[in-house]
Amino acid sequence: MHDSGHRPPVGVIVDGYSVGKYLPAAFRRLGADVVHLQSTPRFLASVPPPDLSPYLANVVHRADDQEHTAEELAAYDPCCVLPGQETGVPPADRMAERLGLPGNHWATSALRRDKYRMIEALRAAGIRCADQLKSADAEETVAWADATGYPVVVKPLSSASTDGVFICRGPTEVRTAVTAILGSHDIFGQHNTEVLAQSHLDGTEYVVDVIRGPGGGRHVCGVWRYAKTDIGPRRVYDTDVLLDPDSAPVAELVAYLDTVLDALGIRFGAVHAEIMMTPGGPALVEVGARLNGLMDPGFHDTCLDGNQADLLALACVRPDEYARRFHGKTMYRKHREGMVIHVQTTRGGVVEEIDQEALARISALATVHLVAPRLAPGDRMRPTTDLLSSPLRVFMSGDTQEDLLADRARVLTLADDVFRLGPR
Repeated sequence: MHDSGHRPPVGVIVDGYSVGKYLPAAFRRLGADVVHLQSTPRFLASVPPPDLSPYLANVVHRADDQEHTAEELAAYDPCCVLPGQETGVPPADRMAERLGLPGNHWATSALRRDKYRMIEALRAAGIRCADQLKSADAEETVAWADATGYPVVVKPLSSASTDGVFICRGPTEVRTAVTAILGSHDIFGQHNTEVLAQSHLDGTEYVVDVIRGPGGGRHVCGVWRYAKTDIGPRRVYDTDVLLDPDSAPVAELVAYLDTVLDALGIRFGAVHAEIMMTPGGPALVEVGARLNGLMDPGFHDTCLDGNQADLLALACVRPDEYARRFHGKTMYRKHREGMVIHVQTTRGGVVEEIDQEALARISALATVHLVAPRLAPGDRMRPTTDLLSSPLRVFMSGDTQEDLLADRARVLTLADDVFRLGPR
């Protein structure tokens, strides 16, 4: 284990893409260093590469020689190995276990990445969940859907961000979805050789973000209600709303998630869970054993009493302090109302310019905390069909929900002015 009297603690971040980019700064704020573990021989082409400048080193994982990778990491005497995104979950589990660090058993990694195995683990534990089928055959999937009843959900086994998720209301839509998924790669570059079909969960969807720290304590970092829009066979994120910790159905969602964490073997680390509140009670959509991909630390600090990245770093670098602050099962405190808008568009073409004046008009709204364009000049805009094709994300905080809703309407009238497009 690390001796903090000689050099700063070191955390290992596996695949520091996307939301993983916030972990190096969180460790630095605690006086710790970070090393990056790249799980693939080359960086994934499907997502922007991680910024390696905050890291002491970049170690390339050798899948054919796990011991060699473990020896390279051991030289830094790390205090933890954490996933930066979904692809980092299995190698983080394996390296943490090999190095004797806090983490989740490698033998159950598949339960936390493969969505079919995830739901089957809940079924085996007697936990409410969807009916499902895993298949590589369109006609088998249609037969299952006919017997189950429509609508059904068809999606990849291990993607994220609503990538490739179809809501199918009949056999033709099922065939179309299966064909589209089997002929594609997911956002992590993996070829989809099977699809997952699930019974449609009716109700309102929520997200629950937690940290499981040393000693098995569990802190809920926030609970958000999702509003989504149906666009053809896709259900697209629209708005996320932060809930009061003592409002319904927060307690029921959290109690349900506690059973899910145990069933999936999540003993340590960050968790992002999407749960549908159905007429029969909570039912898991899916869970990620990593940070919430939509988290912005500054925004979460404004609305809440901390963000997942900083709390996870604290659990790793200063476990005794974390255990004192978050003993047992604890809940977040809400400081301000919070809302995130995932702007949708029907436009298509190449982005020629970002209109800074249009961005400034949105940023000047009283409740707007952060405006985050998701496209740059030269990128292609396409009509929104999923979270990945939302061109603009706006984080809002204020004193009342009425203030947020009023500014949300203004944002939506201004959003199309942000991107100047060339020909399709």
